[in-house]
Amino acid sequence: MNANNEDGFDGTEGVLDDTEFDGGLLEEELRGAAAVLDPVPAELRRIAVDAYALHDLDARLAELTFDSLVDAIPVRGVTDAPRMLTFRSGDLTVDVEVTAEGLMGQVLPPQPARIEVLCGPQPAAPDTLTADAMGRFAGDVAPSGPFALRLRTGGEVVVTEWLRA
Repeated sequence: MNANNEDGFDGTEGVLDDTEFDGGLLEEELRGAAAVLDPVPAELRRIAVDAYALHDLDARLAELTFDSLVDAIPVRGVTDAPRMLTFRSGDLTVDVEVTAEGLMGQVLPPQPARIEVLCGPQPAAPDTLTADAMGRFAGDVAPSGPFALRLRTGGEVVVTEWLRA
């Protein structure tokens, strides 16, 4: 029998001191338990990877400078007018018309570009449009929720603000 306690427990059994504690082993065990008991859904993992892919250190943010829903004067009798958007980043301007049939627009100054239409948590890869030498692009990609555009012009990447279609 231990002199510290009647039942033989002195309070030090099962207690690790700092020399015996391995944080890396504990983390590994916890990750293993979480993977078995509460695995990350594949869709959530894909969204996280896509969100990280948007973190492009070279990308510039194009600011929304005109939105016809907010800035345009309504025309009497017109109920299904296309939404007109203008984004600017430095000397680059992107004019976009959004309709139920898709997108069309122009990159100014005129130049070839690849435009990716990024749409909220969608399982598919982003739709890609191509701007010709005059900077014009069109496609039957009609965003139905939150969307943004990622433009790749030459060596630079420009990403627009996220908007709701």
